[in-house]
Amino acid sequence: MKSILIVEDDRRIAQNISRGLTEEGYRTEVAYEGYNGRDLALRESFDLLILDINLPGLNGYEICRNVRAEKPHLPIIMLTALGEIEDKVEGLQRGADDYLVKPFDFRELNARIAACFRRLELLGNQATDEVLRIANLEINISTKQVRRDNIPIDLTAREFALLEYLARNRGRVVSKMDLAEKVWSLNFDPGTNVVEVYINYLRKKVDRDFDPKLIHTRAGMGYILKVD
Repeated sequence: MKSILIVEDDRRIAQNISRGLTEEGYRTEVAYEGYNGRDLALRESFDLLILDINLPGLNGYEICRNVRAEKPHLPIIMLTALGEIEDKVEGLQRGADDYLVKPFDFRELNARIAACFRRLELLGNQATDEVLRIANLEINISTKQVRRDNIPIDLTAREFALLEYLARNRGRVVSKMDLAEKVWSLNFDPGTNVVEVYINYLRKKVDRDFDPKLIHTRAGMGYILKVD
């Protein structure tokens, strides 16, 4: 049975989510305050985290950042009343896998949870002894480890997913729309710069101190991973 931690200070909403997920066959635990939610997420073994942003004690952005640093592969869904593009970008940049705005339909939340678990299962099925290599870059899908010139490179879960998608499409220009949909499972919004931000993160870690340069921009088209 998969377990889900709900960090939400509105007790009515938290209990409704907990009751609905229990009926769907999940085990749930609820925290109503930020510090307690963070500590539970870090201490206990949960399969997914549902996280509000405006919380007493410690806000959801900071919890997301703390948890992502310690548990890079734990799925995190942010559930919040903050629906502006800037809020969504902030949440995704802090490491959230998905972002659902209140008010919401429980069926959509349930579908997004199922989608997170399907992606994990798909990655697990693909991961058996699979290593992607481009020039001196090595991406181990099974261990989620990245090396360049045999030097380990630490990536977040989202950075790894982005690099993996570029590597699987090596030599092909991939649009920002494609990346947003495939890596973030989002309908592309031209007002968000989350793709550019994460491409910049990857360049600093994977390309800046190494040769040859592998991540290239094609103006007006997208990005391509290849050896020039």
